[in-house]
Amino acid sequence: MSDIRTEFFETKIFGHPAGLMVLFFTEMWERFSFYGMRVLLVNFLTMAIISYNPGWSWSAENAGALFGTYAGLLYLTPIVGGLIADKYLGYRLAVVLGCIIMTLGHASMALETELSLYMGLALLVIGTGFFKPNITSIISEMYKYLPEKKDGAYTIFYMGVNAGAFFGMMLCGYLAERIGWSWGFGLAGIFMLLGTLQFWLAKPLFGEIGERPKHTDATIDNDLKDEDGGKRNPFTTVDKILIAICSIIGFGYLINDPMSKIAGINLFPFEIGGLSGQYVMVLIALILFVFFLVAPRISRYDRVVRDRMIAFIIFAFFTVFFWMSFEQGASSLIIFARDNVNRVMTGNSATIFNIVNILLTVIPLLIISWVLILLWKNTFKKIPGSNIVLIVCFTAMWGIVGWMLNRDLNTNAYEVSYQAIETTNDEGKLVFTPVTEGYTVKGSDKIVQKVVSISEPITLQVGDNINLLPKDNEKSTFGFLTDEKLINARSIGSGLGEDNGIIPATVQSMKSGEIEITVSWFSILNSFFIIAFASFFSKWWDSKYNPSAAIKYGLGLIIMGIGFALLAFGSYGVVEGVKVSMIWLILAYLFHTLGELCLSPVGLSYVSKLVPGRMIAFMFGMWYLAIAIGNKLAAVLGGQIENITEEYSLSTFFLIFTIVPVVAGLLVMALNPYLKKLMHGVH
Repeated sequence: MSDIRTEFFETKIFGHPAGLMVLFFTEMWERFSFYGMRVLLVNFLTMAIISYNPGWSWSAENAGALFGTYAGLLYLTPIVGGLIADKYLGYRLAVVLGCIIMTLGHASMALETELSLYMGLALLVIGTGFFKPNITSIISEMYKYLPEKKDGAYTIFYMGVNAGAFFGMMLCGYLAERIGWSWGFGLAGIFMLLGTLQFWLAKPLFGEIGERPKHTDATIDNDLKDEDGGKRNPFTTVDKILIAICSIIGFGYLINDPMSKIAGINLFPFEIGGLSGQYVMVLIALILFVFFLVAPRISRYDRVVRDRMIAFIIFAFFTVFFWMSFEQGASSLIIFARDNVNRVMTGNSATIFNIVNILLTVIPLLIISWVLILLWKNTFKKIPGSNIVLIVCFTAMWGIVGWMLNRDLNTNAYEVSYQAIETTNDEGKLVFTPVTEGYTVKGSDKIVQKVVSISEPITLQVGDNINLLPKDNEKSTFGFLTDEKLINARSIGSGLGEDNGIIPATVQSMKSGEIEITVSWFSILNSFFIIAFASFFSKWWDSKYNPSAAIKYGLGLIIMGIGFALLAFGSYGVVEGVKVSMIWLILAYLFHTLGELCLSPVGLSYVSKLVPGRMIAFMFGMWYLAIAIGNKLAAVLGGQIENITEEYSLSTFFLIFTIVPVVAGLLVMALNPYLKKLMHGVH
């Protein structure tokens, strides 16, 4: 071990080098920004223009097409980013470059124009490509001489992932929904910038770890390595051509899908057998990839290696079905939480929620702040700048958390009345259309008084005349318009040449404690449940009852399917205008997380176990390709929530994501004996 590396390991926190904590915070701020933006995007795109918090009024289908392309590319660009860092940049410079590009992406999205949105997403995809693979590579290099401590290091690092996701979705979501979208997008960018700065200023702590490679010729293609005793299997010219063709077609599809739906520009303007051109091209690419690239390459290995790689490919195949369902949390479940879930709590329920929310927010922040204090004590003399930036970050975090909790505790609830026109729809059901400030009441209109609740951190008096706008696309919850929001709503209506939707109302009475939970709050449950149950699953996997990989996969898929079954049951028979209890969504996130803990950690570990060293890079690419396909399918299918609900029912939509993973789970469990044979003793 070099002197620099020895010195690096002298400063320890929790038995690990202090540099790991720097990486912990770097990853935390990156995940804060990523998940903070992720929880907002589909909500923002699909929110009505004429509303309390104006969005872009996109259809769920169009929003899903764009988000799916973004999510799919996020798992493909790291393959390229890792290769560039390996050969040219070095891991640390690649991480910094990725952070800077992502910061620019968040800043671009905060501008809320169509051009800035596309530019922002493109920058986030490119930045993630540099960041994602290389920060974990730094950890790997750090523990090169201490492999026995690597598992513990990744566990600590993974906690940073979940801490960032938790606070990012909570705080960016809260600011976006309570104040405005640009505040949420902007906050994500600010913490991304500060996270970049603290990592760069911690450079003295890392010595030569993660530096630029000194000899690019020492970086040999994994495919040419022969450390496991197997025969070499270099990529042929034909292999490389096939990879290029499949990559171009795949990228073309990812770009074409949203472009054809949103802008009407189709790169594949043809059909074959009723199948659109883009899907024909995808099928061609899959056939070329599987039967002309992967299969011939695998066939050139000896039987044991070949069988293990086939087992790995089977696991990758079932991974698609898992992420196709799990990632509904970024698309359809966001829309469902906004428009179809009763997020209003009153009386004792509101009080209990406030207490739980305070504990849920403050306790994790106290724990992470304690880690920061330990880092400060151990490293301030060596990296003062990095520590000061982290103090600024956490001071800002505590300030935002304090403001958020104080705002919720000082929110008042009122019953307000407004005029509505009563009509009957084609199904014979009564429909009540609010009378807006721009509507002239006709003699034939049947006017009735409707009463709704609003929750705002303001003080109103009985009899006050106020103005409202809907907070969801179902127009079942309403928000109070401040003078600024009132001016903005009138400006939007005037600019569109439409009714501005402003509803004059009168305060009737003050209610006891009431609070409206934000849409984004439900998304933090995944991170919370991971932290709560990860230890249990870790002990289970280390016990004598540790199931095989196929059983874990099956359990993961089936348990997640149960989560969607609960949503299907909870929304069964629900008619338009009626909200579903939030307990069903909370239980769904619980089961989705339990499923994730069964399946997600298993997959990547089997790359190194089943794949020969000379094929790891290629198979890692295949693994991320499977996740990318799953993410794209998730968003495309999730974008059908409005169409399927209108044609059939909300319950039917969730049944799709119940049946598919459960069937896939049962199938992979049935393949368990066959997979065990293919794995040849690998556990």
